Amino acid sequence: MTAGAKPQTPEDFVAGVLSADLATLGQAITLIESRHPRHRETADAVLAELLSHSGKAIRIGITGVPGVGKSTFIEAFGRRLTAAGHRVAVLTVDPTSARTGGSILGDKTRMQELGRDPAAFIRPSPTSGTLGGVARATRETMIICEAAGFDVVLVETVGVGQSETTVAEMVDFFLALMLPGAGDELQGIKKGILEIADMIAVNKADGDMVLPARRAAADYRRALEIITPASPNWRSPVQTCSALSGDGLAEIWDRVREHRTALSGSGEFDAKRRDQRVRWMWSTIRDRLMLALDRDRNVQEILPELERAVAEDRITPGYAAEQVLAAFGSG
Repeated sequence: MTAGAKPQTPEDFVAGVLSADLATLGQAITLIESRHPRHRETADAVLAELLSHSGKAIRIGITGVPGVGKSTFIEAFGRRLTAAGHRVAVLTVDPTSARTGGSILGDKTRMQELGRDPAAFIRPSPTSGTLGGVARATRETMIICEAAGFDVVLVETVGVGQSETTVAEMVDFFLALMLPGAGDELQGIKKGILEIADMIAVNKADGDMVLPARRAAADYRRALEIITPASPNWRSPVQTCSALSGDGLAEIWDRVREHRTALSGSGEFDAKRRDQRVRWMWSTIRDRLMLALDRDRNVQEILPELERAVAEDRITPGYAAEQVLAAFGSG
């Protein structure tokens, strides 16, 4: 493939990604986000070749309550990492993106300096629909970025709810950012998030908010004391940080590396990666089954009447589902 030429074959995409050509990297990610059958076939061939070149990066998921300053934190944290010689890819998982059009314009506006950093790459979630589809594309994007030489991948949850669990299941380390002043309600955070977080960091601990941030951190430590750790080899730490001043960012990176060492030494890290690959397989199966169901001609023919019958309470949803499945792929 000549310089500047658009990749046409799987070999073109593979060569461009492995040479860290950012234009080809972006085109390869667009390819894997496509749901067109021909594009999927090419994407699968590309991913098969790149798989052996991936898997060495540190994968960090980042979530946080509204207003916690995720973008500011990611920019400050990412710039600290690139200054230390790392190459950083920032990906987002946004299950609402089909409705809102995604968040990349906002991300690039808020992360201007990181976006200009030649050692960083920022990519949004696709705007193509379900959380399952978004998660599938994010996992595959992760492989492509790692094959291109990015050794730290930051995956940000933009939406709320299930997206947090989905991101936690595709990364090595899951960081939950909190605001100072947790109060009695702990900012409404679900117990489930505390159970899956590998670390809690109370952000915006600067100026007048230093003491409230410390009190919030103490609240979270007490909350974590009554929760059984997800790993027998790691108890989630809690600390304060400030994305504006940079305080605490180095310590967060230290905890990430300590976590990697602790889980690697016990064999848990490799077991976790293996489990994630199997979960990814089933997530892909569900995503592709739904896509095939949506495109099935027999299903499309009977669906309008079934939907009307269910809405009018003439048949049960269960009976309608059986009719759809019977029609699916029947000829």
